[in-house]
Amino acid sequence: MNRASSSRLSELPQRVESNRMSMVYATPQSKQSFGKLNIPKPQSVTSERRTSFFGSRTSGAGMARNSTFGGTEKMKDPRPLHDKAYVQQCIRQLCEFLSEKGFPGSMTVKSLQSPSTKEFLKIFEFIYCLLDPTFQMPTSKVEEEVPRILKDLGYPFVLSKSSMYSVGAPHTWPQVLGAVVWLMDTVKIFCCMSDQDLLFADFSDGSTEIEDGVAFNKLFLDYTAETYNKFMQGADSFDEEDADYLAKLKRLYNVDEGLLASMEEKYRMLSDEVERLEKESQTDRLMVKRTEKVKLQTDLQKLQSYRSNLESFKANLENKASGLAEELEASGLQVETLKQEESRLQHILSTQKFTPADIERINWEKRELQQTINSLSKSLEQAEQHMWNEEIALAKAKETAEVKLAEYHKLARKLKLIPVSAENACGHDFEIRTSTEYGPSTMVQCRTQIQQLLRKLITDVDEECSRLTDMKLSLEESIEQVNSNISDKANDLKQLREQIRRLDEQLEQDMQDIAHEEQKWSAEMESVETHRKLLEKKVTLGYDESVEQLKAAQQQYHLVQQETNEERRTVVNNLASVLTTAANHLSIVEKFLEDQHKRVDRVYTEAFREDEVDIQKMKDIMESFITKVNSM
Repeated sequence: MNRASSSRLSELPQRVESNRMSMVYATPQSKQSFGKLNIPKPQSVTSERRTSFFGSRTSGAGMARNSTFGGTEKMKDPRPLHDKAYVQQCIRQLCEFLSEKGFPGSMTVKSLQSPSTKEFLKIFEFIYCLLDPTFQMPTSKVEEEVPRILKDLGYPFVLSKSSMYSVGAPHTWPQVLGAVVWLMDTVKIFCCMSDQDLLFADFSDGSTEIEDGVAFNKLFLDYTAETYNKFMQGADSFDEEDADYLAKLKRLYNVDEGLLASMEEKYRMLSDEVERLEKESQTDRLMVKRTEKVKLQTDLQKLQSYRSNLESFKANLENKASGLAEELEASGLQVETLKQEESRLQHILSTQKFTPADIERINWEKRELQQTINSLSKSLEQAEQHMWNEEIALAKAKETAEVKLAEYHKLARKLKLIPVSAENACGHDFEIRTSTEYGPSTMVQCRTQIQQLLRKLITDVDEECSRLTDMKLSLEESIEQVNSNISDKANDLKQLREQIRRLDEQLEQDMQDIAHEEQKWSAEMESVETHRKLLEKKVTLGYDESVEQLKAAQQQYHLVQQETNEERRTVVNNLASVLTTAANHLSIVEKFLEDQHKRVDRVYTEAFREDEVDIQKMKDIMESFITKVNSM
């Protein structure tokens, strides 16, 4: 490839909008795939875009590309600035950036929905001061100064002066927000580059081997040379070269396709989850929380009533336990007395001599005592069994009462009688509260009161039903009158359909006339096409004559060339100095390309790390959000 004749100046704008730059330079899009090599597929362009920056192409299909400057074209912003989801994403990123950099003042997502011009100027001045700490916002002609600063920084899109007068308007704020986000990304890139000098950094550091750098440089230069040759020959898309270059890079760096696919699937799942959570957050959460609050209050009342029942039951059990403890203590004292009596009798037995009558009497007393003990044990067991049966019956009765009370409360809520502020309660309390302190008289009084209120409510409902019945009869009469009007309108509709049918017939006749005229025009077009072919034939004959004249001119050129050989010898010395300069220029260009490659490699590494950090942050945010949702 001839570098002297086909090298492209780096400052010239590209004719095809290429996405080959790292995504660090671009504003955030709605969805990006993480983990892929950053070589996106170039977009195809139309014939109008092909002449946007350069002059018109020659008519020959195989002629070389004309690399001279033509007219400029107003670039269209490809970002979806009118998409509400994308605008909200940009606002959140801007708010996070301002909070991270220590913006003086409170700035929330809500205030950034439609900020005032004063707030926008404060934000712009704060972000631009990160690039130039000595910058101060002028006090006059701000609407001209802000677009000029963005243009000087290289903002590729036009920001009108009129948008500065009403920054927070719905039709101007998305464009202004896009410019601010672009400036924010520029500051991020500047901060990344300020930590290390990428242009003169040592490429052969500990994490990169020289062999890989040489191989990558060779692949990149071959790819650049091949695509630039095709570009100068008139091609605008390089799908095959991109695919080949991507495959070679994957083989060079041993890219794991399975890992990339798993990361894409994980990112897609996270994106779907974020969208689902955003949709759920847009619903009326206040009503949901109010409903949950009412349910929780109802459950709290039930738990409180259940707790009071348990406390009363616990008090009863403690009373019974205290009684049993007293009985047990009395039995223990009795057992101690019996043991003392037994020891005394045992002592008497061991010290005295008994007659057979005494022994018989003692045995008889012993049997009597044993029978008394057995009868008392049976009585104690029967008393305990009776107490257990009574407790079971009481528990079942309480459960039955609670079930009936729950059914009553459920029916009352369905009829909107509970709570006191319900629609049909009319300020009366229809709720029956469970308590062990209520006696039979209290329950009868509560039942009588609720029955009176319910009878009054039934009377009111009957009156309302009679009123609605009268209204229904009046509405039925109105419906009959409307039906008669509908029948009249149906007759009018039949007449209109007949008129439409006649108009359709007229339209069909007109269409036939138009088809006849089109046939005439096609015949005229065929005659014009025949005339065009004759003109092309004449142009071809003229071209042959021009070729013969060119041959004669070439013969004359050879004669003149012999005369100019002497003059060429004098020019050779000048050409030698020119070639020396060109060689120096080529060495400088090669060095510049190497430096640019180092810079792109570093930026790509930093971007990949930032993407990993963003993914981790997104995962943390998702986990915290899911935890909050589950806790609510």
